[in-house]
Amino acid sequence: MSDSSPLPPARLHSEAELARDALATPLLSRAVRLARWAGPGTRVGAGGELVDEQLPAAALELGLAADADGAAYASEAWRIAVDTGLVDIVDEEEGTVAAGEDLAVVTSGGPQDILGLWLVALDAVLADASVPDIEDIGDLVATMEEGGEADFSQLDWDPEAEAEFLEGVLGNLYLLTVTEGGAGDAPVPLPALAASMIVPDDMGEPTDDILEQVSDAMMKLDDQFRLLDPVGLVEFQPVDEALMAEIDEADEAARAAGATESADSFDDSDVTRYGMVRLTPLGLYGIRARMIEAGVDAPAVGDLADKGADTLLDGTSAFPQAAAQAEIEQWLARREQLLAARELLSAARGSDPGAPLRRLRCQQALSLVGGEAEPALREVLDDAELGGLARVWLAEHGASDVPAPPESLIFWLTVDTIAAQLALEGNSDELQGLVEGLAAQHSGFFAAAWKVDHPATADVLEAMGRLHPDKKVAKEARKAAFKARSAQAG
Repeated sequence: MSDSSPLPPARLHSEAELARDALATPLLSRAVRLARWAGPGTRVGAGGELVDEQLPAAALELGLAADADGAAYASEAWRIAVDTGLVDIVDEEEGTVAAGEDLAVVTSGGPQDILGLWLVALDAVLADASVPDIEDIGDLVATMEEGGEADFSQLDWDPEAEAEFLEGVLGNLYLLTVTEGGAGDAPVPLPALAASMIVPDDMGEPTDDILEQVSDAMMKLDDQFRLLDPVGLVEFQPVDEALMAEIDEADEAARAAGATESADSFDDSDVTRYGMVRLTPLGLYGIRARMIEAGVDAPAVGDLADKGADTLLDGTSAFPQAAAQAEIEQWLARREQLLAARELLSAARGSDPGAPLRRLRCQQALSLVGGEAEPALREVLDDAELGGLARVWLAEHGASDVPAPPESLIFWLTVDTIAAQLALEGNSDELQGLVEGLAAQHSGFFAAAWKVDHPATADVLEAMGRLHPDKKVAKEARKAAFKARSAQAG
């Protein structure tokens, strides 16, 4: 997420499904149970935390053992109950509590209300995850209690940097999830995720220092994802503890032998032992919500379903193929097909640089409508910009009496199609194959193509010159591009 290119759209579950997932998460469900359990006799400390004497009973209420671990889980769930408004502190001096107004949201609120509670819980857990696991912070706490400012430097801890690092990791995980050809629903190895934050993009073989930083980051993420799993943000398979013992033994042996090379390089024979993580559907929703709050444009499939066809075609122009298809399907589902076809065709017109890609998306959308849209396609048969794609659609749908296209229209449609592919994919292998096929099938292609009255003719011919592997053919394309540009200038 280091560049400014737009994010691919996320494919979210419905809010009703996500709300059910939120209520089922271990952390929020425990918080709800404790909020319902609390009564007049429940006592809290100055910070709203349950007093130690009540933690065993709270743990038992949650079905946990009344031991140190159970008490820790109960304490965490109670804090979430307070943070989300499921519990109110009635009297700070007395340390008494009551059910919060938001407890009713759990049973009577809508999906958005429940997801709002979960997002508050998520914020609290993310804040916790950015705090280092420190055994002895007595001096720091004492300083704060005496009214002084906390000197985090003594802990070798920068709160802002830690929070930014975790946000960056989650942003990368989000991008891997939504990008076509990325991880999708599959888990991501922890070393790969750590490396995405540490290893420079232009680095070849990582140095020992970089590998050590990746190893440290991986272990930090192992601790953090253990905290984020119970709130439902991720599904996490922790680092194999036996593996860490093996690494420690290898490091000790290397030091004893006076080895100069780091023992931190990863054995990828079983990468799952190093930890695996994936965003849940709820986690995808949560990270996107945080991005939007931070001012990031994070689209979701369905955002354009109630917009006009012009917005649909422009909005999906940068979408990956599968995401564009899903968005178009939702848009069409809300409309009568003949009217939708007319609206799409009207929006596909234009001579601006984005027009060829709009027409390509229009073709994609029209491939999803049935025969009832035929009148709309026949209405544009004589249109210079739409007549070609109309003939293609009618032929594919077995329509009769489709007039043969004039040669000029065939060349115009060819230029328009290549211009759209260039805008969508750049110099891809698929486009190179298309270029080679055109040149092979039409020996006089370039002699006719430079005369095509299309704004992108010169650019398309120049691209064909770059893409074609045959030097003679590439030279013909460049000459044709020069002629086209001269004709446009004249």
